[in-house]
This record gives sequence, C-alpha cells and structure tokens, in this order.
Amino acid sequence: MNSVTLLLSVHLISIALSISLFVLRFGWGECHSARAHARWTRVVPPVVDTFLLLSGVGLIAKTHILPFTEQGTWLTEKLFGVIIYIVLGFIALDYRRARSRQARLIAFPLALVVLYIIIKLATTKIPLLG
Repeated sequence: MNSVTLLLSVHLISIALSISLFVLRFGWGECHSARAHARWTRVVPPVVDTFLLLSGVGLIAKTHILPFTEQGTWLTEKLFGVIIYIVLGFIALDYRRARSRQARLIAFPLALVVLYIIIKLATTKIPLLG
C-alpha cells in the first residue's frame, strides 16, 4: 500500500466517523440524552477531525494539488465549504449556550447540504463556481 492510498484510506474513514459522530451528537442533543454531554463526545470528535485534517494536508502534499491554483479550484471551493460546515456544525451542536432550538434545527440540515457539496467536489473534482 503506497502512502497516497494509506492517506486516502485514513481520510475516508475519518470522514465517515466525523459525519456519523456529528449526526449522533445532534440526535442525542435533540433527545436530551445524557450521551450528548458525555466526556467522550467532547474528546473523540476533535481527535477524529484532527486525523481528517492531517490526512487532508498529507494528500495535498503528496498529490501536489494546491488550493488557490488553476488545478486546485475544486479544492479551494471544498476548503471554503469545510469552513461553512464547521460554522454550521458549531451552531447545530451548541446546546450549552443560549442558542435557540430553531437556529440549531436550521443549521443541522444546512450543514448536511454543505457536506453533500463538499463530497461532490471531492469526488468529481469539478468546481461549482469555476
């Protein structure tokens, strides 16, 4: 197994875990489950997301496809999508602050739509805006 294949495998597994944890945490929060506030739900997601970020950076380094270049237009859009997803995710999972339930219920499906766009960009490598 070469390094690109290994990085891609780690990246894809991290994506699946990250999305699964996001959906679970939102569901537990909406059901007022104690699991939503368990210690592991504050520790594991950042660890998974760190692996996701590092494997993504590793893929950029290995493939030499850089954002903000002609060849990496799709990657630039993907990175902006990730930033939007992170903001929406913070809103959707913000149960400790005075964030309204309505805001969380709007942010969650919007985050999933942004995730779909990110995945579409990653699989097709065709920019939406370019």
